[in-house]
Amino acid sequence: MTRVFSGVKPTGHLTLGNYLGAMRQWAAVDQYRAESLFCVVDLHALTVDHDPARVRRLTRQAATLLLAMGLDPELCTVFVQSHVDEHARLSYVLECVATDGEMRRMIQYKEKAARERERGGSVRLSLLTYPVLMAADILAYGADEVPVGDDQAQHVELTRDLAVRFNQRYGHTFVVPRATVPPVAARVMNLQDPGSKMGKSDDAGPGIVYLLDEPEVVRKKVMRAVTDSGQEVVYDREERPGPANLLEILAACTGGNPEDLSGVYESYGSLKKDTAEAVVELLRPVQERHSALCADPGYVEGVLRDGAERARAMARPTVDAAYRAIGLLSAAFDTGAGVVLNAAR
Repeated sequence: MTRVFSGVKPTGHLTLGNYLGAMRQWAAVDQYRAESLFCVVDLHALTVDHDPARVRRLTRQAATLLLAMGLDPELCTVFVQSHVDEHARLSYVLECVATDGEMRRMIQYKEKAARERERGGSVRLSLLTYPVLMAADILAYGADEVPVGDDQAQHVELTRDLAVRFNQRYGHTFVVPRATVPPVAARVMNLQDPGSKMGKSDDAGPGIVYLLDEPEVVRKKVMRAVTDSGQEVVYDREERPGPANLLEILAACTGGNPEDLSGVYESYGSLKKDTAEAVVELLRPVQERHSALCADPGYVEGVLRDGAERARAMARPTVDAAYRAIGLLSAAFDTGAGVVLNAAR
């Protein structure tokens, strides 16, 4: 069976962009068609300045929302990255295969490093190397597919490169994965800045719809979305990104086509109103299920504990094989040698 792996960082509250970009596909399609693992990648949250208590809180919230979206622990594995040591074990081995140039060419690193330099600061080394940890997340499980938003496609390409290079140098060890991207709303943009993605780490709250926003908050944000001075509602991602973003969101919520929908509306007001209501209805069952799960924290903890055990059992053979392939002496061999030496004495 095809194996699928994907994860979400607890660096902020999850957004409509996270949901439409990848996570809805996880629940609606991926967990049914493949052996699927979905992970809250909390180690990645440490690559930037953070409040430890907030990371823990957001990790629990993200795990609860994954279940609220419809991930079924009977069908898939839901767990927290730091609960499975194999991620960190494999990451260092892959750092010994990756190059400095590859890391510095990562778009997200270049953008974040540039912003920090403008403020007179510097970024953490882990921000430079975290794509290797992401590769370890994927390769440890022999994943065939990685369903992601298109902003993460470059990291999956790096993962493929590292897998191929390792296999060529040290013998076939890793499955070479591929990224899968939803065809519509793969990259939901900020409502106030349609040239930028709707990111959960962004502080520009008015342009971001969070999954736990109250319905009236959602309506207010969508109704205030930036459009343009045009008189017609036209779908043109390049020339008219604001209206295009609304049309893509509406299409993703209703199962329509953004180009077809553009011909339905004569004003931005009516487009915004329908988009707002579509988002509210899309999020309603997720929010209701999230409230129910928050009332039963023991259930969520049990899911994460069982998920980590299953994930560990899947990852350990591959990571152990990578250690042997790259030249590390196995612990089992050391123990056996010790027994032989003691017997000889």
